[in-house]
Amino acid sequence: MKITRIAAVVLALAVLAPMPGSAHHSYSMFDMQRTVVLDATVTQFRWSNPHAFIRADVRSGGETEHWSIEMTSPNNLVQEGWTRRTLRNGDRVRIWVHPLRSGAQGGSYVGVELADGTTLGDVE
Repeated sequence: MKITRIAAVVLALAVLAPMPGSAHHSYSMFDMQRTVVLDATVTQFRWSNPHAFIRADVRSGGETEHWSIEMTSPNNLVQEGWTRRTLRNGDRVRIWVHPLRSGAQGGSYVGVELADGTTLGDVE
């Protein structure tokens, strides 16, 4: 009887316990069928959860566009070879992104070629 009561309490606590947030936004804002390559200068690299971000300036037609690139989590990026010091302000890089469907200057990170020629992610 006592074991059944303990099991019932444990089961109730397991069901009622707060679970880690599994909700996540959709990638529908990005055109995942297109990849754009940007010759860019890093203006900010933010290593944070739930997503790292790259902000970069891209010269286009004599104008400078300010791009914001959403990445995956730092935990996933580490497995790809990234560290919090992989990018620094002023670094000149090539970035592969799935662009925003809206046409705004933003995208979802696909890959990068660093100034020294090192590549991370999918750069083909």
